[in-house]
Order: sequence, then C-alpha cells, then structure tokens
Amino acid sequence: QVQLVESGGDLVQAGGSLRLSCSASRITFSAFTMGWYRQAPGKQRELVAEITNGGNTNYADSAKGRFTISRDNAKNTVYLQMNNLKPEDTAVYYCNARRTVWNYWGQGTQVSVSS
Repeated sequence: QVQLVESGGDLVQAGGSLRLSCSASRITFSAFTMGWYRQAPGKQRELVAEITNGGNTNYADSAKGRFTISRDNAKNTVYLQMNNLKPEDTAVYYCNARRTVWNYWGQGTQVSVSS
C-alpha cells in the first residue's frame, strides 16, 4: 500500500519558518510529480507548490518568493521550506504524488501561524 507521511507542521509566529517533509513508500518516487497542497477551514484544497520528476517547479502566487519545494529521490522525500509565514498560511498541508492515472495523498500536517 502506498504511503505518504508528512511531518514538520507546527505552531509558529508570523514571520517564522517551517520545513515540511513528506516521505513516500511503495512508489517509484523518482517517476512521480510531487506536490504540496493546503486546505484551510471552510476553504477548498489548493495547490501550494509542485515539482516534477525532472525537477521543474510550479508555485501558487501566494507561495512565490517565500516557499521552496525540493525533492531527494535517494530518500524518497519531498520538502517544502516555508519562510516569512503569514497567518493566512494557516491550514492543513497535504503531500500529493501523481503520475498519469495514479494520484496519492498523505494524511496532512497542521501548520498554524499566529499574528
């Protein structure tokens, strides 16, 4: 069974930083596009950032200049470095792995940013 396990969520003050990690198992990690999504209370889940198997990245406008997505194929892990966090970044952050018809989700990790 495919597993995506997120970690790194926490409560931080505005302006602070966090690094989220997502460890994948039972997939050919290097072949998948990996992404980070988030869902705030009462809102739809939205893309934050993604990185293709070739290393190309794509960011939501809200994440540009503050967040960096990276991957380590040797460790089957994708990261999201988040700097200058804002209260509006508060959400559950989900890891996603997708490739053609395959689409997998982690269980989520809570990020809370206090003002």
